[in-house]
Amino acid sequence: METKKKKASFHAEMKLFRSNSSKNPRYKCFKHAIILSISLYFLSSFIITRHKPSAISTTTISRSKPSLALMAENPLDSSALDLKFNGMRIYVYDLPARFNRDWLRSERCSSHLFAAEVAIHRALMSSEARTLEARQADFFFVPVYVSCNFSEVNGFPAIGHARSLIAAAIEYVSSQFPFWNLSRGSDHVFVASHDFGSCFHTMEDRAKSEGVPEFLRNSIILQTFGVKGEHPCQEVEHVVVPPYISAESVHATLKSSPVNGRRDIFAFFRGKMEVHPKNVSGRFYSKRVRTAILRRYGKDGRFYLRRHRFGGYQSEIARAKFCLCPLGWAPWSPRLVESVALGCVPVIIADGILLPFPDAVPWADISLTVAEADVDKLGGVLEHVAATNLTAMQRNLWDPRVRKALLFGDTVGEGDATWQVLVALSRKLGVCAPQYCGGIARTVGSIFGGIGLAGTSRRLRGPSSAFARSGGPRGARGWWSPSRSAASL
Repeated sequence: METKKKKASFHAEMKLFRSNSSKNPRYKCFKHAIILSISLYFLSSFIITRHKPSAISTTTISRSKPSLALMAENPLDSSALDLKFNGMRIYVYDLPARFNRDWLRSERCSSHLFAAEVAIHRALMSSEARTLEARQADFFFVPVYVSCNFSEVNGFPAIGHARSLIAAAIEYVSSQFPFWNLSRGSDHVFVASHDFGSCFHTMEDRAKSEGVPEFLRNSIILQTFGVKGEHPCQEVEHVVVPPYISAESVHATLKSSPVNGRRDIFAFFRGKMEVHPKNVSGRFYSKRVRTAILRRYGKDGRFYLRRHRFGGYQSEIARAKFCLCPLGWAPWSPRLVESVALGCVPVIIADGILLPFPDAVPWADISLTVAEADVDKLGGVLEHVAATNLTAMQRNLWDPRVRKALLFGDTVGEGDATWQVLVALSRKLGVCAPQYCGGIARTVGSIFGGIGLAGTSRRLRGPSSAFARSGGPRGARGWWSPSRSAASL
């Protein structure tokens, strides 16, 4: 009975206190201060949790550290990432060595013209966009090196094993991780940096007849091959990337031959030019274009044409005003990158070619395009340009940002080739900030991406997107249940 009286007395006192306090201005200020403090506490906790670095060491990414350091020692700092790519995250699979590291036993693997597959992997390992938590990822990078199987006969890359090697990698990731099966591979990224990209064949007729392997048709391919219009080797979502040219070799050449130095060669080409273009396979190399150039201009003093290899090849480019970039087996050529990087106006002779990173590289302002059928008119075209707007083209060409956009580095540098890949991928999600991606429109979701609304603006590519895996907007990332199958989604 006494206890009940005490409780009643306490409730009466509290009621009286609340009644009196509500009229007290100091009480109101105190109440508002408490509410504000609690709000700031929860907001700061959210921000710290969202940007807290992973406890996993970035230097222990694979089971055995590769001899060629694919992972840089830089910490994964995400503080600037949200400004650049609005928080886009890429998970890099740690595949068994047979898919990548074993191929690095050949030094050529990381330095030949198809080495973009190695360069992109290397740069992503220390990229700010990389996440060590797979459930946070928007994309999954599958690092398979298919271009390092060099022929013992002629030394060229042989890619007959490519399809089976990639199929084995997909079997591995789909059995060890849930993410491939959740999206049927639609958010998985591969590199195909050889002649006809995702068709994985060096000859176009075979490439077109076989097409893109069925197991890759939902994925995203970073490939050097690209043409305007329809083509069987483009029947997959893809990004056109430049072939690999060593940035170190370019910089070394520019030290001795700066881009604005003396250019005493009018038109330059060094490479394969067949006198009789039909080779042993019965195919005509370069669709006979290079042979036509040799026959028409081989004795023309304005043209510096050479058919054999030369170690100082880049120094010749640095001396030339115009560099011919005719097609080979495929439309693209490493000469495109070398010409731009060394300040020589590229003359593109490859009908319908799709060039890499057009938003970063103003191709129309730095290059010439001549139709394959108009090779006989080439001399007159070059003379006209030299007499009119060559100086303006060279000024545009010599902008260091243009050169950087086509060169891969060991790490991701702002504006370099791997950076452009990240821009292209973030655009596929619709979340890249305009000051970094060149766009001007930002949706409500991308503006408020930091507080969990980015899911409203992203183009959901498949059930394993971060939005779908989290069961809601981006702020709710990190949820996944093994009971949720792709079919149930």
